[in-house]
Formats: sequence, structure tokens, C-alpha cells
Amino acid sequence: MIELSQQECEACRADAPKVDVGEYSLLLQQLPGWRVENIAEVPQLVKVFAFKNFIEALAFTNNIGGLAEDYDHHPALTTEWGRVTVRFWTHKIGGLHRNDFILAAKTDALFSV
Repeated sequence: MIELSQQECEACRADAPKVDVGEYSLLLQQLPGWRVENIAEVPQLVKVFAFKNFIEALAFTNNIGGLAEDYDHHPALTTEWGRVTVRFWTHKIGGLHRNDFILAAKTDALFSV
């Protein structure tokens, strides 16, 4: 199986299939530190990244912004002193799509650079 970080996103339509609970439990095994939270009954993939200061957190946020633009798939980002919270979900389907897990893995790869 190809690692999530090496996979490519596919164009997502409003009728695209959501990842079900059983599948995202398996996908989460490839994403240490990520969890699924339900916000207003919409599952979201969430992780908090820690940094030494605000400048490092902001630089990481900007790197995620570039990734998001490259894939036209944009997370919710909260940048604070010493941490960045990243939330992926697919607005068109009101839940999680495989793209969310792929971009979470690509975000982890950015963090480890």
C-alpha cells in the first residue's frame, strides 16, 4: 500500500463518498497524533503542532497555506504562540474524504522537514 503522504488528492464533488468510521480508524493508524472531532455533527481531522515560539508557528502555517493552495484543499488553521491547530474536512460533503487524510499526511511531512 502506498503511504498517504505519497498519494495524490482527487477532485472532490458534492456527491463524493465520505470516509466511514471504520475506514478512518484504519487511516488514523498512519497519522500519529491526529484525531477525529465532531464539530456541529461534522467529523473533522485535527492535530496540534508544537513550536518554540510564534515565528516558527507562523512559518509552519504559511507552509501549510502553500500546500493547501497546491491541492486546492484548505484546512482551518489556528496559529498561536508555540502551536498551530490544523483541521481538515471536506465542506462539499460535510465530512471526511480521503483527501483530508492525504493532506494530513502531507502536513506531517512538512512538519518533519
